[in-house]
Amino acid sequence: MPIDPERAFVPVNIAVLTVSDTRDLVSDRSGETLVSRIEAAGHRCVAREICRDDAALIEVKLLTWIDDPEVDCVITTGGTGITGRDVTPEAFGRVLEKEITGFGELFRMLSYQKIGTSTIQSRALGGVAGGTYLFALPGSTGACKDAWDDILVWQLDARFRPCNLVELMPRLREHLSAK
Repeated sequence: MPIDPERAFVPVNIAVLTVSDTRDLVSDRSGETLVSRIEAAGHRCVAREICRDDAALIEVKLLTWIDDPEVDCVITTGGTGITGRDVTPEAFGRVLEKEITGFGELFRMLSYQKIGTSTIQSRALGGVAGGTYLFALPGSTGACKDAWDDILVWQLDARFRPCNLVELMPRLREHLSAK
């Protein structure tokens, strides 16, 4: 991928939320996978929590981190499937101001190359709320690796060309200051 060595790296403050009724911090391999990749890339994991598959609880946690000036980006893992307990996209829908539709589309395209048509069961998505990036990933470690290694590590790197999400961060709150 095209990294411009003339540009400075800008560390991003990222919060990780695992959505699960069964995992804790010890058994949360997907959350740990994200944290290790975030830190290896030079970013900061500023918060990490586990939340039950409950849309209201997920929404409260998202809003808390959106309101926290120390959090630039939230990545969730889990709850993006199509079963009755999978409610992460519904919680995102309650808080998103803008959806980054290309994220979910690209994730499923890349996922298709590995798991074929099973990718239709993923409702992975991305968006922006209150000047904070939000990404909802499936709960598998493979999906977390794919989303980070093939998309997010590049888009959250200020040196990536031709454009990246980091360079837009100063402008994400424009509509909020205009009020």
